[in-house]
Amino acid sequence: MSQSGPGFFELVETAQFQAVHLEMRDVYGVGNEAEDFASWKRTGVCDTDPASERWAPWVDLVRRTIGRGVAMRRARIVSEPVTDYIKYEHAITEVNVHAGEQVRWLPRRLASDLALPGNDLWLFDRTTVLFNHFTGDGEWADPKWEVRREPTVVDLVSTAFEAVWERAVPHEKYTV
Repeated sequence: MSQSGPGFFELVETAQFQAVHLEMRDVYGVGNEAEDFASWKRTGVCDTDPASERWAPWVDLVRRTIGRGVAMRRARIVSEPVTDYIKYEHAITEVNVHAGEQVRWLPRRLASDLALPGNDLWLFDRTTVLFNHFTGDGEWADPKWEVRREPTVVDLVSTAFEAVWERAVPHEKYTV
């Protein structure tokens, strides 16, 4: 396990052909979203402006990455009926799509027969996995991530992501 190796941004910036993200939690509680999520719960309005202070760095990163010919795909496994957080996440996903990410959603009941890793992750070029670690309430854990390159781990993650992707519903067709 290593948090001293390459970090997320370095792995994205050096990806050559793909960066895929698998999310499997129904609730996240990371600090940088807390205010927007709370506002959305009160008002039904959230930040979906790709040029906003919150989103511009991500949109720029995705566009640069895709501009280099790297495919960015994100798959989310969710329980249904979905949580308030997933409703919020679905609403803000328009920014991801606007930036150029492909996003799909898989109802958890359709994932029962899939072998899935125990943590959310990013897989880069089918060679490097960055596992994300969260606490029970969805905040970043310590350490936040670990980088793994063992072929058995990479194969598990790659197979799991592709199985999820094949079954998942494209964002524009998935309703919450």
